[in-house]
Amino acid sequence: MSETKPPVVALEALRFGWPGQPDLLDLDDLRIAAGERLFLEGPSGSGKSTLLNLLAGILVPRAGRLRVLGQDLANLRAGARDRFRADHVGFIFQQFNLVPYLGLVENVTLGCRFSPARRARLGDAAAQAREARRLVAALGLDVDALDRRPVTGLSVGQQQRVAAARALIGAPELVIADEPTSALDATARAAFVELLFAEVERAGSALVFVSHDPALAALFPRSLSLPALNRAAATEAA
Repeated sequence: MSETKPPVVALEALRFGWPGQPDLLDLDDLRIAAGERLFLEGPSGSGKSTLLNLLAGILVPRAGRLRVLGQDLANLRAGARDRFRADHVGFIFQQFNLVPYLGLVENVTLGCRFSPARRARLGDAAAQAREARRLVAALGLDVDALDRRPVTGLSVGQQQRVAAARALIGAPELVIADEPTSALDATARAAFVELLFAEVERAGSALVFVSHDPALAALFPRSLSLPALNRAAATEAA
């Protein structure tokens, strides 16, 4: 009998809220398998961004249990959670968060600079640069034409692909995408998601993808809709 891989994410009775405030997230159960692709949706105040930040170890639960790759993140100090995230989680931010004074390839390989695990998977700096160029090309960019341009001079769609390549480099087990297609038209959104699917499948990464565009849900084998707990919460952005 083949050995079943443990889930990448396993949570039970998970709750989060700021001290003295109502809960922003109340989720009874969620399992995400290795390589699984999950579409996450819900109205403002439903806790989507909160859940992503919990999965990445940026926040810790108020109650319940959350394990990522078998690790209970609440048992780690902040610095250890940062190291865990660097090694195992690729995060595509809504605003991309590219470093303006670094070139395209340097922005992509930045994910390796803070992660011994990603460096070990790829090899030396030359191997990291080769993988960065492969990823950017696979996501639809002409590396040779764009690498000498400042990343701030790239279009929104181009910056989006650079940010995705940075999250994917070194094959993290979990890739989190927080509204990465919000600035694109419908055709470009679907095309980007298909390219992203190909790369997470190649890496064997699980993908959690947040979007306000319900049309994208049809591209995913599994969707989760979070109900709004506290629409008036000023601290919850999405």
